[in-house]
Amino acid sequence: MKSILVTGGAGFIGSHTCLVLLENGLDIFVIDSFINSSQISIEKVCLVLKNVNVDVESKIHLIKGDIKVKSDIEKVFQISQKLNKKIEAVIHFAGLKSVSDSILEPISYWENNVLGTINLCRTMEKFDCKNLVFSSSATVYKAKSNRLLNENDLCEPINPYGHTKLTVERILHHLFNSKKSEWRIACLRYFNPVGAHESGYIGENPLGKIYNIYPQITRVAMGKQSEIKIFGSDWQTKDGTGVRDYIHVMDLAEGHLSALIYLTEEKPQFITINLGTGIGTSVLEFIRIFEKVNNVEVPFSFENRRIGDNASVVADNSLAKSILNWLPTRNIEDICKDGWNWQLKNPNGY
Repeated sequence: MKSILVTGGAGFIGSHTCLVLLENGLDIFVIDSFINSSQISIEKVCLVLKNVNVDVESKIHLIKGDIKVKSDIEKVFQISQKLNKKIEAVIHFAGLKSVSDSILEPISYWENNVLGTINLCRTMEKFDCKNLVFSSSATVYKAKSNRLLNENDLCEPINPYGHTKLTVERILHHLFNSKKSEWRIACLRYFNPVGAHESGYIGENPLGKIYNIYPQITRVAMGKQSEIKIFGSDWQTKDGTGVRDYIHVMDLAEGHLSALIYLTEEKPQFITINLGTGIGTSVLEFIRIFEKVNNVEVPFSFENRRIGDNASVVADNSLAKSILNWLPTRNIEDICKDGWNWQLKNPNGY
């Protein structure tokens, strides 16, 4: 395994994964539309590696393109062939990811996330590339209890975003079943990716309205937002606020490399794997830890529960630990420290 295509590689999780791939000596081709990302993130990835004497200029190829346009994807494969660097596997991040926006613009989500993946798979078949790691989500689960969620639990999404992720998983499963001797596919269900690379060069750079809790916390701490709103103070949890599984983005990025290695070393298969820490942290705990670690204040207020939220969403990550030889090594304090470092060094983002 030498050359990898990373779709959506300029995004939050994609850029951190690109860094991990390059650190491990792989050539990468990145296709990104830059609709909700910036090519500066890839420039910063290269800067991080140059600072530790890793020359990557000849090992990374960034192409602007949209996976909704099949010819854009084909162009990347054609470029790889001309460079004599055949793409052997794909890590697929490209797509839209806001739960709230998916409710307002469902057609855009089906078009980007589902049609885009179909275009990708058709192109992969055309160029005889049949190793795929897909960026899925814990939003596919029907989470209505306080126990850990495992890969066999009922999937019943409650928003269009979750439905598109589950639909793609099913399409990929059908694809595998049609040609079991050829495809190797891993669907990675993320829980709550947060934090940033410890250098502070790359991190989360949301464009448009911010919905996720972590960038809101850093904005409030910076004085760019007056307070953070906590939705629900009466959940059946230890302090009444929702409990989530927050995973450091670098642990998540390393999980992708582990999944890629596992796929290419094992027999053809389709597998679904949770990537989370298995540790639940309440929203209130998260805010208090952030304040303590970074010596800042984060004012907050309580609002009514949001429709579709759950009391607790935490991963059972035993499958990932057992078969991927992967273990999250960073804790919630690391998340708070690294994310704040990114915010301080990049107050206006990229």
